[in-house]
Amino acid sequence: MKLNAEQAWRLDFLIDHLISEQPRYSGIEIPGNTVDKRRLLRSLMNVRPPEPVSEEFLRIQDGFLQEELESRGITDAAALPMAEDRICLWQGDITTLRCGAIVNAANSRMLGCFVPCHGCIDNAIHSYAGVQLRAECAEQMREQGYDEPTGRAKLTRAYNLPCSFIIHTVGPIVADRLTDMHRAQLMSCYRSCLETAEKNNIRSVAFCCISTGEFCFPNHEAAEIAVKTVREYLKKSGLERVIFNVFKNEDRDIYERLLGK
Repeated sequence: MKLNAEQAWRLDFLIDHLISEQPRYSGIEIPGNTVDKRRLLRSLMNVRPPEPVSEEFLRIQDGFLQEELESRGITDAAALPMAEDRICLWQGDITTLRCGAIVNAANSRMLGCFVPCHGCIDNAIHSYAGVQLRAECAEQMREQGYDEPTGRAKLTRAYNLPCSFIIHTVGPIVADRLTDMHRAQLMSCYRSCLETAEKNNIRSVAFCCISTGEFCFPNHEAAEIAVKTVREYLKKSGLERVIFNVFKNEDRDIYERLLGK
């Protein structure tokens, strides 16, 4: 998609600024086309450490990301049909969903994914939120003083995303065979996110498929745990809407069967 003049200027400014921060990037060849420039910007944001940045950079970055969001389109969670009482199933890009909070499948460092343009949800959320998100996560982790345990949840602002907040949780890593401990940890992820939302007066929560990507939790059993945990929690909760967000057709089919669609 061709950029308007102001958006093209913003893109060039952000790339130039991020390259200037690190002398080792001085030899990077800046591509001539918009698609590759966008990938370069995302890569530079992905590898940037949580260091201070100027208000000018943030203003221009925020303008760029917000216009990019408008071009990708926003989905309002309140308009999604219910699959059952207070539960929705939606296939789409969670970074374009307007709701109370989206859930990020984080790693134990809680700083986002540092692999340039990696396909994980952690990378996407940090890329579209902006560099402020990594800075806030880093501050929380400095105060905590140790890596985030599996199964808990942390709340941050959402910055340039259409949701109001992000709830970060570290799911279990299934390195070999699936164990009862893995199952209990994944259940704890869902419950901790729901409790965090309710404690902070967040009325709607959108879950990604926690641990089923890079962390190798089997998709079907992960979905069973997710649906069971959410159903049980909603029996005693005032939450208004829980959205199961899926990206792959495989996961959509699994959730459709579990929710009786």
